[in-house]
Amino acid sequence: MTSDTSDCIFCKVVKKEIAAKIIYENDDFIAFDDIKPVSPFHALVIPKKHYKNLLEVDDVNLLGKLMTSVQEVAKKNNLSDGFRTAINTGDNGGQTVYHLHVHILGGRFHKWPPG
Repeated sequence: MTSDTSDCIFCKVVKKEIAAKIIYENDDFIAFDDIKPVSPFHALVIPKKHYKNLLEVDDVNLLGKLMTSVQEVAKKNNLSDGFRTAINTGDNGGQTVYHLHVHILGGRFHKWPPG
């Protein structure tokens, strides 16, 4: 886990230092609407504890709980017709905020391959 999180925008969301439209929260995770949505529904689910990206997580239980939180957000927002999840990791993976997060995209058809 990265020790200096003072500049992490998602850590500031967790601490409620930056406003976000929070749509889900439990003891370990928080979900909020993406500020630059690319689908009618576009939310992010993040762990409250800071991890730079997926490669820093050594706790498989945390990853399982993260996916359970993704399920709960999808169900709560009526995405039963389908949705896409994405975890961008590192520069070549398209990661722009260096705090582990899962994108949930729904409300339209998503082609494959993306982009």
